[in-house]
Amino acid sequence: MGTERKRKLSLFDVVDETSVPGTKPKLNGGFGGAAPMAGNSLVNTWTGKAYSQRYFEILEKRKALPVWQQKDEFLQVLKNNQTLILVGETGSGKTTQIPQFVLEAVDNEYPDKRRKWMVACTQPRRVAAMSVSRRVAEEMDVAIGEEVGYSIRFEDCSSARTVLKYLTDGMLLREAMTDPLLERYKVIILDEAHERTLATDVLFGLLKEVLKNRPDLKLVVMSATLEAEKFQGYFLGAPLMKVPGRLHPVEIFYTQEPERDYLEAAIRTVVQIHMCEPLGDILVFLTGEEEIEDACRKITKEIGNLGDQVGPVKAVPLYSTLPPAMQQKIFEPAPPPLNEGGPAGRKIVVSTNIAETSLTIDGIVYVIDPGFAKQKVYNPRVRVESLLVSPISKASAHQRSGRAGRTQPGKCFRLYTEKSFNNDLQPQTYPEILRSNLANTVLTLKKLGIDDLVHFDFMDPPAPETLMRALEVLNYLGALDDEGNLTKLGEIMSEFPLDPQMSKMLVVSPEFNCSNEILSISAMLSGCFICMPIEHVHRWVSLHMMFSNWSMYKQVLVHALRDEIVAVSQYYLMKQMVSSGLYASADLPEAQKAADEAKARFGHIDGDHLTLLNVYHAYKQNNEDPSWCYENFINHRALKSADNVRQQLVRIMARFNLKLCSTDFNSRDYYINIRKAMLAGYFMQVAHMERTGHYLTVKDNQVVHLHPSNCLDHKPEWVIYNEYVLTSRNFIRTVTDIRGEWIVDIAPHYYDLENFPQCEAKRVLERLYKKREKEREENRNRK
Repeated sequence: MGTERKRKLSLFDVVDETSVPGTKPKLNGGFGGAAPMAGNSLVNTWTGKAYSQRYFEILEKRKALPVWQQKDEFLQVLKNNQTLILVGETGSGKTTQIPQFVLEAVDNEYPDKRRKWMVACTQPRRVAAMSVSRRVAEEMDVAIGEEVGYSIRFEDCSSARTVLKYLTDGMLLREAMTDPLLERYKVIILDEAHERTLATDVLFGLLKEVLKNRPDLKLVVMSATLEAEKFQGYFLGAPLMKVPGRLHPVEIFYTQEPERDYLEAAIRTVVQIHMCEPLGDILVFLTGEEEIEDACRKITKEIGNLGDQVGPVKAVPLYSTLPPAMQQKIFEPAPPPLNEGGPAGRKIVVSTNIAETSLTIDGIVYVIDPGFAKQKVYNPRVRVESLLVSPISKASAHQRSGRAGRTQPGKCFRLYTEKSFNNDLQPQTYPEILRSNLANTVLTLKKLGIDDLVHFDFMDPPAPETLMRALEVLNYLGALDDEGNLTKLGEIMSEFPLDPQMSKMLVVSPEFNCSNEILSISAMLSGCFICMPIEHVHRWVSLHMMFSNWSMYKQVLVHALRDEIVAVSQYYLMKQMVSSGLYASADLPEAQKAADEAKARFGHIDGDHLTLLNVYHAYKQNNEDPSWCYENFINHRALKSADNVRQQLVRIMARFNLKLCSTDFNSRDYYINIRKAMLAGYFMQVAHMERTGHYLTVKDNQVVHLHPSNCLDHKPEWVIYNEYVLTSRNFIRTVTDIRGEWIVDIAPHYYDLENFPQCEAKRVLERLYKKREKEREENRNRK
């Protein structure tokens, strides 16, 4: 046994494979080869089948990538070091190629012959993990989910055969909760590290500890742009390797004066480029879904108005909630000329900052950068986390401009002044850990056994106030005791890939005899949207103009919505059209009738959470029939996703022996119990209607309004809300009616009136507490 131990190969040993019995040939003979063995063989070593013609076509493109030229250098540096920092400009090929280089070099035989060692590559975004893994599977000529897989929240497309897994940084963090040393992995690659997401920053500190305990583990930190010295200092002097990315020069243009409206300026610039500049596709960066949809519509309209003097355009949106099928449209070619010999067409991709680094789109020659992006911002004093439009960093601006030089010399039009770039933009993006609610992060760290949060090795430690607020929230939820230790309830909550409030709601739901219903509501909140966002409404408004009656319009809309991400009933569509002022109700009599029918089917007078439940029940009662979904303007894909989420949550419930139960549907307590269970999780997200008619969030005293998409037909005195939306007005979204007396029964520890600000809610609660005390006194006297 001791002799065998000595002969065991280390991770990056360069050996003559033929001299080691039972060792399968390496793809490139260890670390010496310049190309994979596949380049010299017709047989795929992963599948045992002949390579397809497509494989060899892609291989030639791979060899042209900048990172390919430094393959041997990379493998040699990694062989000699446990940690390596690699800075590769956008488009260098690092995300697709580096994991494959590593895979060729490591011995992935696992002691358990039914499994294999794996290489992990993290991504900050789900869409990147999915799209990149599919591309790499194609490059390796294997099926996705087999040798190459991906893992994102509520979707695991991997198997026992998987050797290369792309996963979100949050999923690797969750794996560490059950496998603290990440023992299934030989190499971990943290990609897009410059984005400094919350999960990535926690992984930095965690993996530093894991590396001390696992000398056989290798770590590669990859990024498009990094504060190299800071990262090298943090990772104890790890070597830095640079890979060039942009293949052609990019000319930068600034505006002479600041733009008053960056959206209008971006659209104007697109039109000017299309009229005046040579061939080449355009990439426009905007901040969110609504802006992007609006811009696509306006660009198409304005260029359409120019007639035959310019070529046709295809405006393609790109944002994270777009379905995968629609995201793939960004890779389609530009439209052909309208007439033979006429002006050529042009593709215009309008994207969030997802196109900065996560996805590379060939053919882009012109980039339009307004200088803004949506960033998460958290105020611990009022516990409000919102997405706000903020200026980007210089690093992001550099990434955006680099997108223009992939296939030929390009141009980047920055819609801000050079002075603003030099004086107003921060050098690097502000880390997410410094501007986020840390309740979920603290719960994860506690589960990982990290109790001393103050001295945890964060690259940028969060503000003490933010940490204290997170500990306070978890203490109120019962996840931590008064000493800050994880409770039994907290351990179970940490296993759910949900916010702590939703986890608490699920775990305690059996006590209210409604765990089946709470599971469905949680899945619907996690998996899809019921109310159609206004930007989708705009898109169909113009369609409506083309048809003389509702039934014709409905037929077209049913087909169109098959490709949409939203799940929406006729009622919500029509309600938002009318409420947004796009139409008066008199203009759509047939649509209003359809809206009333849909409202009767799905809407619940007590709130949005119960409406979600009704939609899910109707979906299941109709045997998950896609035709029924289309007829009722409900997206089948979104409901199917919610159903998948629910099944996974059920498995977690079963693991902890949490009872699946329901109150009798005909009982008057059926919906009451569901609302009480929701309050048990969301008692810190309650708003009270003041005498003036507006709502105040309880304890934090923030003036808020019910979101226009809600389906309440009245203004309840008390509501719980799922989301706080900070726009020009403060809205609370996804709301449900609750009763004040439930508050004093379910969360008296939080509603302690001694530490309560003066407001109408306090006076009401005082009366309710007195009433409860009086009832208890009467009960004692009866006994």
